[in-house]
Amino acid sequence: MPDTSVPSLPPTRTLALGNLRIAVRESAGQGPAVLLVHGNSSSSRVWQRTLDGALGRKYRIVAIDLPGHGQSSDAPEAERATTYSIPGYAEVIRQVVEQLSLQRAVVVGWSLGGHAALEASPELPQAAGFMIFGTPPLPYPLPADLQGAFLKLGLGFEKDWSEAQAREYVADFLVPGGSGPGFLLEDAVRTDGHARAALGASIGTLGYRDEPGIAATMTRPLAVLHGAQEQIVGLPYLQAMAPSMPTLWRKQVQVVSDAGHALQWEQQARFEQLLDAFVTDCQP
Repeated sequence: MPDTSVPSLPPTRTLALGNLRIAVRESAGQGPAVLLVHGNSSSSRVWQRTLDGALGRKYRIVAIDLPGHGQSSDAPEAERATTYSIPGYAEVIRQVVEQLSLQRAVVVGWSLGGHAALEASPELPQAAGFMIFGTPPLPYPLPADLQGAFLKLGLGFEKDWSEAQAREYVADFLVPGGSGPGFLLEDAVRTDGHARAALGASIGTLGYRDEPGIAATMTRPLAVLHGAQEQIVGLPYLQAMAPSMPTLWRKQVQVVSDAGHALQWEQQARFEQLLDAFVTDCQP
């Protein structure tokens, strides 16, 4: 059975990025750096067991709250359209990397965080490697037929949620019928609704970099993980794309048993085994 305990979190520090205030949590480790980026309507709390555990004591692990999420500030009204977008979140990653001297970090993105990490990758030329999960690389412009990239899109672009809708959204993070910690719902409710609505709108306005193209031309190692009982992202889509990813770690998608979308929480030990091995393989 997966460990469901919730440890104490490292305290946050706040970075000033223009008009934004970005909350950052950092583990106690002094080893190679790892930057963790959460998904839509979540926060850095989804990484807290990794920050607080053995891997956090081994590596310098930094987890951020994206704008409009967790303890970070909401985007000012005039900046919502640009900040709450894949390019906007990628720019936050770039600035955090610069401010915290994380240029050689392994960048790990979950769900929306994975899309932002791919978007940011050309601006992070010294990054040791990239790991994504819950993130099907999407072509641009976005085609009408997503060819199974998503099993469902859910409520991720809806500005206003009822409590029942928030619970439905969070339930999709887990294996069917699974239960998660209360903070998953708290984080979903806390998220600025404009972040979801503007993200959806930005796909047709600001756009984003062609993600399969990024994966196909990447020169750094790219790890792709997937929960075997994922309710949001389709495994066949990822597997069909694997041959076109020349730096794909271990030459295949790493499927984690008994895990859904939030595999880092549901199967912490297996996730950390994979992350530890990937960080080790990414070192010169």
